[in-house]
Amino acid sequence: MAPKFDSAEAIVLNFVNEQNRPLNSQNVADCLQKFNLKKTAVQKALDALADSGKVSFKEYGKQKIYLARQDQFKIPNSEGLTQMKESNATLQKNLHKQKKAISQVEEEIQTLQSNLTLEQMREKEARLRKEVKELEDKLEILRGGVTLVKPEDRKAIEHIYSEKLSQWRRRKRMFKDLWDTINENSPKDLKEFKEELGIEYDEDVGVNLQSFTNMLPQTRKRPRGR
Repeated sequence: MAPKFDSAEAIVLNFVNEQNRPLNSQNVADCLQKFNLKKTAVQKALDALADSGKVSFKEYGKQKIYLARQDQFKIPNSEGLTQMKESNATLQKNLHKQKKAISQVEEEIQTLQSNLTLEQMREKEARLRKEVKELEDKLEILRGGVTLVKPEDRKAIEHIYSEKLSQWRRRKRMFKDLWDTINENSPKDLKEFKEELGIEYDEDVGVNLQSFTNMLPQTRKRPRGR
């Protein structure tokens, strides 16, 4: 549990000693907002502590920098510093090992989470078996020479398809005649005018009338031409 303090001076003094680094009143006020201390109260406490010699301070122009008194801290000798460095190196080594172990555990968790459970594997197996059975049934029908599309249905579909191609061909020709007439005496660049109107040719969108015509049975293909 954090220690309790009865005054703003005690709170500020404890904070300055804990930080043991140069601070101004704004730094202290920002960090002590949890104690509901305003900057004015913090500045007053710092000045009182400085006047009583409990903290050190230096003035830089209009700003005061406060620092914990260094004579209150036990400064280790060279042997103590060496021990601290060795202890720190050992702690850093142990920390590295712990981080590595944590990373390995996290990788194992991710691997386990990505694997299917036994129940999920059983469901997937059942679904795949069903799909295989359906495909085998279709294959058996095809091997038996069964006609999947009735001749009259195929003929009707081919007729509709042929009519749609005829409409496409007719509208393509109508557009060409109209477009040629518009651009015959137009001063505008043909490509720029086309982009301005948002017009796209079949080729612009990756389609070709002839490729669709070639899909008709040979006896129903129309001769090339306009």
